[in-house]
Order: sequence, then structure tokens, then C-alpha cells
Amino acid sequence: MKVGVYLAHPRPGSFNHALFEAVTQTLAAEGCEVAAHDLTAQGFPPVLTAEETGTVDAAAAATDPLVALHRAEVATLDALVLIHPNWWGLPPAVLTGWVQRVLVPGVAYKLGQADGEPAGLLRAGRALVLNTSDTPAEREAAEFGDPLERVWAACVLPYVGVTDVRRTVFRTVTDSTADQRAAWLAEARREARALLADG
Repeated sequence: MKVGVYLAHPRPGSFNHALFEAVTQTLAAEGCEVAAHDLTAQGFPPVLTAEETGTVDAAAAATDPLVALHRAEVATLDALVLIHPNWWGLPPAVLTGWVQRVLVPGVAYKLGQADGEPAGLLRAGRALVLNTSDTPAEREAAEFGDPLERVWAACVLPYVGVTDVRRTVFRTVTDSTADQRAAWLAEARREARALLADG
């Protein structure tokens, strides 16, 4: 299996980085080919260009070499892992930009007409989303309705053909203990192995 793992957090040493390392190491140990991307460290350019705003016609070839590399690679993956914090109920800008610039028509989906139903083109049928948060679960549900669940499980991944979307949230991170973080990393490793075993 080939699995793409995408980290979106700008601060080295963050718990998101620890999750990224745990998942990539686990997948490699299980015999996967791992395409591991720390999007911030790699300098992924997230700003959508005017030429990239179409939604129906197949996107033109990317002029940025890093965007072109990611578009070519995502089409070869069997599964995706997305790792990022919950910031304002959104993924960090670098990951939002990755979605907008990489998961484009002709690469990730096909849309016959603007108001039609998309046909997902990715061969990756499943994805694991690992989020960190400092909002308690009860407050998240009561006040915000878990917007990241909507983003990934309703708005983005099914649109490109990913029908099996798993998501785990680790909270609250800022005041967590070393033991809690160790347990969370063990859970992330289990989730990564399950992503392969259930495929």
C-alpha cells in the first residue's frame, strides 16, 4: 500500500509533529510505502491562483513544481492521513490551500456541470484524520457542532472518492500530561494500523 501522510502545523516540536512521526513510522514498519509531507517545512504554496479557480473543466497543468508533484502523487495513493490542529474550526491555511490546489478537477474529481454530482477520481478509498484541540468535547458539540467533521467527512473527502473517513480528536492538548500524550500516540499508531488492516 502507498499512503500519503500530510502534516499541517508550523511549529517544530508540536504534538502534531509527534503524531506525524508516530504515524509515518508505524506505516513504514507495517511495510507501506509512505509519502510523508510536512507541508509547512516543505514550503507548500497555499495561495490559489486565478487560473486555478475553475470547478468543472479539468485543471490546467500546475506551473508550480511542488503543486505539480503533489497532484501527481495524490492520484497514486491507496489511503490518506491528515494531521492538523483545530484552529477557528478550520484546518491551517497551508492544508486548506493544499486541498484547493491539489484536489482539483481532472485530478481528484470530475464534474460534468456546475450543479451536478461529482465523480471522485482518487483511488484512495479511505482516510484517517487526526486533530488536536483545546476545546472540550462537550463545548465543541454544544457551541460549534464540530465543524471539522463537516469539512472532512461531508465536504471534502467524499467529493474526491474517499468513502471511508475515520477521525480522532486529541483534547485538550495544551494542559495534557506526558502520560496522556503517550497514550494518544499509542492510539494514533493503532488507528494507522487499522487503516491498513481494514483495507
